[in-house]
Amino acid sequence: MIGRIAGRIVYHGEDHVLIDVQGVGYVVYCSDRVRAGLPGAGEAAALFTDLLVREDLLQLFGFPTLIEKEWFRLLLSVQGVGAKAALAILGTLGPDGVSRALALGDWSAIKAARGIGPKTAQRVVNELKDKAPAIMAMGTAEPQGLAPAAASSEVIETAPAATPTPPRAASAQAEALSALGNLGYAPSEAAGAVAEAAGAAPEADTTGLIRAALKLLAPKG
Repeated sequence: MIGRIAGRIVYHGEDHVLIDVQGVGYVVYCSDRVRAGLPGAGEAAALFTDLLVREDLLQLFGFPTLIEKEWFRLLLSVQGVGAKAALAILGTLGPDGVSRALALGDWSAIKAARGIGPKTAQRVVNELKDKAPAIMAMGTAEPQGLAPAAASSEVIETAPAATPTPPRAASAQAEALSALGNLGYAPSEAAGAVAEAAGAAPEADTTGLIRAALKLLAPKG
C-alpha cells in the first residue's frame, strides 16, 4: 500500500498530477480544490494517498491531510458513490464542509457537488451521519508536518517536501467534540452542535466552540 507520496511535480493534468519520486513518475488523482493548492511543475510536494485496486486498473488518489483521506474512504463505503463522486464531494465542500453537512443532516450541501443527485446525497447523509464524529475527532491527531529524513513513507523523495499542516479550525472542532463527549453528550448530537457552531463562527477557538455548542444543546424553553 502506498500511503504517502513525496517528490517533485512534473505537470498538472485535468484531474491529476504527475509526481516524480526518484525517477519514477506517479499519476495521482486529486480534486480540483486540492490540485489548485499544489505548487507548479518542478516544485516539491507531498500528498497522503489511497490506492484503489480493480481487476484491470490501479489508481492513486491524493489528499493534503489524513482527515481528507479518511473522508474519501468513508464516502466510498456508500453504495453508488465511486471515486469520482467522492472526489467531487470533497472538492466542493472540503473535509470541514463534509463533516458539517453530515453532522447537520444537510443533504442539499452534498447534492451541490457535481454529478451528485438528491437520492445519492440523502443516502450519503443517512449512512454516514453517525460515523462523522469519529473522523471529526481525528483533528487533534493530524501530524503537524513530517521532516523528510524522519518520515516513514514507502515512497519518499530525498528533496525537502513539507506535508501541509491541517487548519487550526479542524483541531478546535475535534477538541470541542471530545469535550462534549466527556460531558456525556452523544456523538451525533455533539457533532451537530459543533458543526453548527463552527459554521456560525469559523475562526472560533476550542473554548468558543464549546460555549456556542453548549448553548445550542441547552434545553429550549
